[in-house]
Amino acid sequence: MSYHIVSIDSPQCSISCKDGQLICKTAEGEKKLPLEDVASIIITSFSASIHSNLFLEAAKHGVALIICESFKPVSLVLPANRSTDTLLTRAVLKLSPKTREQLWQKTIDAKCQNQLSLAEHIAPNDERLESMRRTAFGKKPHKEAICAKSFWQILGRALDQENFVRERAGGGLNNLLNYGYAVLLSTVLQKLFGVGLDPTFGLSHVARERSTPLAYDLMEPFRPCVDWRVIQWVKKHSEENDWQVTKEFRGWVTGFPLERIDYLDFTLEIQGCIEGVIRGFRRSVMENQARGYRPWTPRNSKWVG
Repeated sequence: MSYHIVSIDSPQCSISCKDGQLICKTAEGEKKLPLEDVASIIITSFSASIHSNLFLEAAKHGVALIICESFKPVSLVLPANRSTDTLLTRAVLKLSPKTREQLWQKTIDAKCQNQLSLAEHIAPNDERLESMRRTAFGKKPHKEAICAKSFWQILGRALDQENFVRERAGGGLNNLLNYGYAVLLSTVLQKLFGVGLDPTFGLSHVARERSTPLAYDLMEPFRPCVDWRVIQWVKKHSEENDWQVTKEFRGWVTGFPLERIDYLDFTLEIQGCIEGVIRGFRRSVMENQARGYRPWTPRNSKWVG
């Protein structure tokens, strides 16, 4: 498949195609890119004008159009030949149990290590860190739950919330985290659709009606990125009455995919890192080997802000 996944997020723009060129016009000017170099186009702009010819030319070049509302994909327009190409789907379904387990273990290891890294940053002297480190880099069968318990305890103390419990319906700080995770989920879904992966076929999360288990799986190592964004907000708004999902908070937290982090030998925006990780996952699926999948860990990054 072609390399570029093009994201169009300008508030108002016109998107068209002429002479094999993808053209995006905004108030700032015009940008062009050869369609033959594009794998997918993700449109998050809330007021984009899309020329009908783009649908035709995108189909001819095998380019998928992903249209989003509030960052979440709501429409996927695939070329007819691509929508019936089941090679990748077959590869997902034929993943060996060993490879599937290795992929999930890599994911959980990265999540635990990322939680540890953030915990060390926000509370470097907490007495629970040593135990958490042993678990994060160890092979305990329930390491995800053990690390999560320590992480939320450390985060709660760091924010003067000694009795904090992470619950979806817990209100307050939980609501801020829920909204941030929804933005993360939307970003992961965009990239999954962009590389042609069906998010309904996951590794560990249970498939339910209208659920996307693979997105839930692959977003796990990136949750601490949201946690850190929320922590910064809470520290600047110390009154619990201010811990509401306001317009200002939404504007703040939706900016986290643009923060820059290190991944392999590159410094990328988080959304670019997510794309790189998912491309590696896709390669592993096609090869039925886990070695191509490289979840992100901040070993060479700093929590800034």
